[in-house]
Amino acid sequence: MNNDMPIEFLTEAEEPTNELQEVEMNLLLEGLYQMYGYDFRGYVRASLRRRILNRMKAERLPTITALLEKVLHEQGYLERLLNDLSIRMTEMYRDPSFFAAFRNQVVPLLRDLPEIRIWHAGCATGEEVYSMAILMREEGLAKKTKIYATDMNEKALLAAQKGAFPLKKMQQYTKNYLKAGGKKAFSEYYTTDHQYAYFFPVLEENLFFAQHNLVTDGSFNEFHVILCRNVMIYFDNELQQQVHRLIYSSLADGGFVGFGSKESLLFVPKSLKYGEFITQERIYRKI
Repeated sequence: MNNDMPIEFLTEAEEPTNELQEVEMNLLLEGLYQMYGYDFRGYVRASLRRRILNRMKAERLPTITALLEKVLHEQGYLERLLNDLSIRMTEMYRDPSFFAAFRNQVVPLLRDLPEIRIWHAGCATGEEVYSMAILMREEGLAKKTKIYATDMNEKALLAAQKGAFPLKKMQQYTKNYLKAGGKKAFSEYYTTDHQYAYFFPVLEENLFFAQHNLVTDGSFNEFHVILCRNVMIYFDNELQQQVHRLIYSSLADGGFVGFGSKESLLFVPKSLKYGEFITQERIYRKI
């Protein structure tokens, strides 16, 4: 065999989806779970496969097995792969009509609570967490609101805790903020340099960031609001049901849950009882 021959890599369209590759995928996902406790076995395969192939091409690896070998034996490689597999799509006041509806119809029902506990499950880099912190401050509820922000990705959480977001995104975030019913000039909440917008530390006074995996970890508190938006679209039906049970058990009676615009109650187990509240915005209430 000539070891000097270059390895040829197929494009994603050319990459065969065959039985061997499925076996390799299963071994990789099982290895991640058995060695490190990260369980991607119930994620939608098409999305996982795309992300894994992208990592293989970036590393010039010929097979998924070669990727698994790096994950198991190369220090620091796990974090690199987790960054590929984690869900990172987010923005401030994503779907502004959701936040407008939350402000106008949910917040009035939270006012009389002695303490308001909100859980952002799968918060990624924290854009929606700071969006909620600003909203509750503008509604005069910041001092009695505790916002818990969790994600499985430690690197994403560290970025969220910094409260610094690319300056180039602020124009779009400002538009979202205003559409969501923002009451001030959005620029009043942050300072800037030539690269980033830094949100004021006062917004973090009642924010609690922690690593939590929706797939493998259990409930850790009772919440009046849980937002798990655009996370479960990456889960298969069985895993969605499992996570729905976790969310339901973590929600106070009469509490509110918000899902993403492409998510629904289709795979909610029948034993979990939600009432429709603002259906068009995917906001429901625990009966």
